[in-house]
Amino acid sequence: MSHVTDIAAASPDIARDHFLRRLSVETDCSDVAAALRAGEPDFVLLHVVGSPEAYGSRHVPGALHLPHREISAERMVQWPEKTLFVVYCAGPHCNGADQAAFKLASLGRPVKIMIGGITGWQDEDLPFASGKEPGVLHA
Repeated sequence: MSHVTDIAAASPDIARDHFLRRLSVETDCSDVAAALRAGEPDFVLLHVVGSPEAYGSRHVPGALHLPHREISAERMVQWPEKTLFVVYCAGPHCNGADQAAFKLASLGRPVKIMIGGITGWQDEDLPFASGKEPGVLHA
């Protein structure tokens, strides 16, 4: 017996439910990039950490800068209640996306985290935007 099999694998039904729950709150950089390249994504992408200068130096094209500390009911009224938000932060070493997702969910807003954040985007060799505007990820 190995450390892999010391604990029995979950039944397929339990595993399916577990992964469905994870996929309901997470997405990845590749899927976000594909949706952005297709044009008119069905979500709002939020860059939820850092200063305006850090956002200006590099961010995922199409992302709006809304630090998690600034997420509030008053701020969110500019979007319809059913809007899906996809949030990201610096990467696996940062919990800004978790904080943003928690706030958005607490406000009754649908939300997913883009796992990997900036680090994942870079690892996928995807291009960044710079400047104060969100920019566009071209096909």
